[in-house]
Amino acid sequence: MATTKLPKKKTTASKASSTKTTILKKYKEYVLTHGAEPRSVFTFAHELEISESEFYQHYSSFEVIQSSIWEQFIDDTIAGIKKNQPYDEYSNRERLLAFYYTLVERLKQDRSVVKYTVQGKLKKPELNPPFLKKFKSQFFEFAEMLISDAYEKEEIIQRPLLSDRYKDGMWLQLVFIVGFWLKDESEAFEKTDGAIEKSVNLSFELMGSGPLDLMIDFGKFLYQNK
Repeated sequence: MATTKLPKKKTTASKASSTKTTILKKYKEYVLTHGAEPRSVFTFAHELEISESEFYQHYSSFEVIQSSIWEQFIDDTIAGIKKNQPYDEYSNRERLLAFYYTLVERLKQDRSVVKYTVQGKLKKPELNPPFLKKFKSQFFEFAEMLISDAYEKEEIIQRPLLSDRYKDGMWLQLVFIVGFWLKDESEAFEKTDGAIEKSVNLSFELMGSGPLDLMIDFGKFLYQNK
Protein backbone atom coordinates (compact mmCIF):
# COMPACT_ATOMS: atom_id res chain seq x y z
CA MET A 1 0.00 0.00 0.00
CA ALA A 2 1.34 3.42 -0.98
CA THR A 3 2.31 5.67 1.87
CA THR A 4 1.61 9.38 1.88
CA LYS A 5 4.69 11.50 2.33
CA LEU A 6 4.26 14.16 4.95
CA PRO A 7 5.70 17.61 4.22
CA LYS A 8 9.04 18.14 5.87
CA LYS A 9 9.07 20.40 8.86
CA LYS A 10 10.93 23.65 8.47
CA THR A 11 14.38 23.55 9.96
CA THR A 12 15.20 25.97 12.73
CA ALA A 13 17.49 27.92 10.37
CA SER A 14 14.90 28.25 7.60
CA LYS A 15 12.19 29.24 10.08
CA ALA A 16 14.47 31.91 11.56
CA SER A 17 15.25 33.22 8.09
CA SER A 18 11.55 33.32 7.24
CA THR A 19 10.74 35.22 10.44
CA LYS A 20 13.53 37.72 9.80
CA THR A 21 12.29 38.33 6.26
CA THR A 22 8.73 38.77 7.52
CA ILE A 23 9.79 41.31 10.15
CA LEU A 24 11.65 43.37 7.55
CA LYS A 25 8.77 43.22 5.07
CA LYS A 26 6.15 44.16 7.68
CA TYR A 27 8.34 47.01 8.96
CA LYS A 28 8.44 48.49 5.46
CA GLU A 29 4.67 48.15 5.13
CA TYR A 30 4.08 49.72 8.55
CA VAL A 31 6.22 52.84 8.08
CA LEU A 32 4.81 53.46 4.60
CA THR A 33 1.23 53.02 5.79
CA HIS A 34 1.57 55.05 8.99
CA GLY A 35 4.34 57.47 8.05
CA ALA A 36 6.10 56.62 11.28
CA GLU A 37 7.66 53.71 13.12
CA PRO A 38 5.62 51.54 15.50
CA ARG A 39 5.33 52.98 19.00
CA SER A 40 7.45 50.17 20.38
CA VAL A 41 8.96 46.80 19.58
CA PHE A 42 6.32 45.21 21.82
CA THR A 43 3.36 46.61 19.85
CA PHE A 44 4.99 45.75 16.53
CA ALA A 45 5.79 42.20 17.62
CA HIS A 46 2.22 41.80 18.91
CA GLU A 47 0.90 42.90 15.50
CA LEU A 48 3.12 40.28 13.83
CA GLU A 49 1.90 37.66 16.31
CA ILE A 50 5.40 36.90 17.54
CA SER A 51 6.93 37.47 20.95
CA GLU A 52 9.07 40.49 21.72
CA SER A 53 11.98 38.19 22.49
CA GLU A 54 11.61 36.58 19.05
CA PHE A 55 11.90 40.00 17.43
CA TYR A 56 15.13 40.65 19.33
CA GLN A 57 16.58 37.38 18.09
CA HIS A 58 16.76 39.01 14.66
CA TYR A 59 16.95 42.78 15.18
CA SER A 60 17.99 44.78 18.21
CA SER A 61 16.09 47.93 17.15
CA PHE A 62 14.15 49.54 14.30
CA GLU A 63 17.32 51.38 13.32
CA VAL A 64 19.02 48.02 12.76
CA ILE A 65 16.17 47.08 10.41
CA GLN A 66 16.83 50.26 8.43
CA SER A 67 20.53 49.39 8.36
CA SER A 68 19.66 45.93 7.05
CA ILE A 69 17.49 47.45 4.30
CA TRP A 70 20.36 49.65 3.10
CA GLU A 71 22.84 46.79 3.34
CA GLN A 72 20.59 44.85 0.99
CA PHE A 73 20.57 47.79 -1.43
CA ILE A 74 24.34 47.81 -1.79
CA ASP A 75 24.67 44.00 -1.71
CA ASP A 76 22.21 43.74 -4.59
CA THR A 77 23.95 46.57 -6.46
CA ILE A 78 27.44 45.06 -6.26
CA ALA A 79 26.12 41.60 -7.13
CA GLY A 80 24.23 43.11 -10.06
CA ILE A 81 27.20 44.88 -11.65
CA LYS A 82 29.46 41.86 -11.23
CA LYS A 83 26.95 39.63 -13.03
CA ASN A 84 27.42 41.82 -16.07
CA GLN A 85 29.96 39.91 -18.19
CA PRO A 86 31.82 42.93 -19.65
CA TYR A 87 32.29 44.46 -16.16
CA ASP A 88 35.90 43.23 -15.86
CA GLU A 89 36.67 44.86 -19.19
CA TYR A 90 35.25 48.24 -18.16
CA SER A 91 37.43 51.22 -17.38
CA ASN A 92 37.05 52.35 -13.77
CA ARG A 93 35.06 55.35 -14.94
CA GLU A 94 32.61 52.92 -16.57
CA ARG A 95 32.55 50.76 -13.42
CA LEU A 96 31.56 53.72 -11.29
CA LEU A 97 28.88 54.68 -13.81
CA ALA A 98 27.60 51.08 -13.75
CA PHE A 99 27.52 51.14 -9.95
CA TYR A 100 25.43 54.32 -9.76
CA TYR A 101 23.05 53.29 -12.54
CA THR A 102 22.52 49.89 -10.91
CA LEU A 103 22.10 51.40 -7.45
CA VAL A 104 19.39 53.78 -8.66
CA GLU A 105 17.61 50.91 -10.42
CA ARG A 106 17.67 48.96 -7.14
CA LEU A 107 16.46 51.94 -5.11
CA LYS A 108 13.53 52.39 -7.51
CA GLN A 109 12.11 49.11 -6.21
CA ASP A 110 11.81 50.66 -2.73
CA ARG A 111 11.61 54.37 -3.54
CA SER A 112 9.04 55.11 -0.82
CA VAL A 113 11.15 53.32 1.78
CA VAL A 114 14.24 55.23 0.66
CA LYS A 115 12.33 58.50 0.98
CA TYR A 116 11.11 57.59 4.45
CA THR A 117 14.51 56.52 5.80
CA VAL A 118 16.56 59.44 4.46
CA GLN A 119 14.07 62.29 4.80
CA GLY A 120 15.96 65.24 6.26
CA LYS A 121 18.95 63.07 7.21
CA LEU A 122 21.30 63.69 4.28
CA LYS A 123 21.43 67.48 4.44
CA LYS A 124 24.91 67.18 5.93
CA PRO A 125 26.50 64.25 4.05
CA GLU A 126 29.54 64.23 6.32
CA LEU A 127 27.28 63.50 9.31
CA ASN A 128 25.68 60.25 8.25
CA PRO A 129 22.87 58.62 10.22
CA PRO A 130 23.91 55.38 11.97
CA PHE A 131 21.72 53.20 9.75
CA LEU A 132 24.00 54.07 6.80
CA LYS A 133 27.17 53.00 8.61
CA LYS A 134 27.40 49.50 7.08
CA PHE A 135 26.25 50.74 3.67
CA LYS A 136 28.97 53.39 3.72
CA SER A 137 31.60 50.90 4.88
CA GLN A 138 30.82 48.58 1.96
CA PHE A 139 30.79 51.50 -0.46
CA PHE A 140 34.23 52.56 0.76
CA GLU A 141 35.52 49.02 0.13
CA PHE A 142 34.19 49.23 -3.43
CA ALA A 143 35.58 52.75 -3.93
CA GLU A 144 39.03 51.84 -2.58
CA MET A 145 39.34 48.87 -4.94
CA LEU A 146 38.21 51.02 -7.86
CA ILE A 147 40.66 53.80 -6.97
CA SER A 148 43.55 51.37 -6.54
CA ASP A 149 42.89 49.83 -9.95
CA ALA A 150 42.53 53.29 -11.50
CA TYR A 151 46.00 54.21 -10.17
CA GLU A 152 47.51 51.10 -11.77
CA LYS A 153 45.86 51.84 -15.10
CA GLU A 154 46.85 55.52 -14.84
CA GLU A 155 43.25 56.63 -15.16
CA ILE A 156 43.77 58.88 -12.16
CA ILE A 157 46.89 60.19 -10.42
CA GLN A 158 48.02 60.33 -6.81
CA ARG A 159 48.32 63.74 -5.22
CA PRO A 160 49.73 64.69 -1.80
CA LEU A 161 46.94 65.10 0.77
CA LEU A 162 44.17 64.86 -1.85
CA SER A 163 44.48 61.19 -2.83
CA ASP A 164 43.40 59.97 0.60
CA ARG A 165 40.19 61.94 0.18
CA TYR A 166 39.13 60.50 -3.19
CA LYS A 167 36.83 57.94 -1.58
CA ASP A 168 35.24 60.67 0.56
CA GLY A 169 34.59 62.63 -2.62
CA MET A 170 32.89 59.59 -4.11
CA TRP A 171 30.72 59.26 -1.03
CA LEU A 172 29.58 62.88 -1.34
CA GLN A 173 28.92 62.14 -5.00
CA LEU A 174 26.73 59.15 -4.06
CA VAL A 175 24.78 61.23 -1.55
CA PHE A 176 24.30 63.93 -4.20
CA ILE A 177 23.01 61.37 -6.72
CA VAL A 178 20.53 59.81 -4.28
CA GLY A 179 19.29 63.26 -3.24
CA PHE A 180 18.97 64.35 -6.89
CA TRP A 181 17.06 61.19 -7.77
CA LEU A 182 14.62 61.64 -4.88
CA LYS A 183 13.76 65.12 -6.20
CA ASP A 184 13.75 64.11 -9.88
CA GLU A 185 10.31 64.33 -11.47
CA SER A 186 11.43 63.74 -15.06
CA GLU A 187 10.06 60.84 -17.10
CA ALA A 188 11.84 57.57 -16.19
CA PHE A 189 14.18 59.70 -14.03
CA GLU A 190 16.16 60.58 -17.16
CA LYS A 191 17.59 63.70 -15.50
CA THR A 192 19.17 61.47 -12.85
CA ASP A 193 20.91 59.48 -15.60
CA GLY A 194 22.34 62.76 -16.88
CA ALA A 195 23.43 63.83 -13.39
CA ILE A 196 25.22 60.49 -12.88
CA GLU A 197 27.07 60.73 -16.19
CA LYS A 198 28.14 64.34 -15.74
CA SER A 199 29.22 63.96 -12.10
CA VAL A 200 31.26 60.79 -12.76
CA ASN A 201 32.93 62.32 -15.82
CA LEU A 202 33.79 65.43 -13.81
CA SER A 203 35.19 63.44 -10.88
CA PHE A 204 37.50 61.42 -13.13
CA GLU A 205 38.65 64.59 -14.88
CA LEU A 206 39.50 66.08 -11.49
CA MET A 207 41.25 62.93 -10.24
CA GLY A 208 43.13 62.52 -13.51
CA SER A 209 45.93 64.64 -14.87
CA GLY A 210 44.39 67.89 -16.02
CA PRO A 211 43.59 71.52 -15.18
CA LEU A 212 43.84 70.91 -11.43
CA ASP A 213 47.49 69.90 -11.78
CA LEU A 214 48.24 72.95 -13.89
CA MET A 215 46.71 75.12 -11.16
CA ILE A 216 48.78 73.37 -8.48
CA ASP A 217 51.98 73.74 -10.51
CA PHE A 218 51.22 77.40 -11.13
CA GLY A 219 50.57 77.91 -7.42
CA LYS A 220 53.92 76.29 -6.58
CA PHE A 221 55.64 78.51 -9.13
CA LEU A 222 54.10 81.65 -7.65
CA TYR A 223 55.01 80.54 -4.12
CA GLN A 224 58.63 79.76 -5.04
CA ASN A 225 59.06 83.03 -6.93
CA LYS A 226 57.23 85.48 -4.70
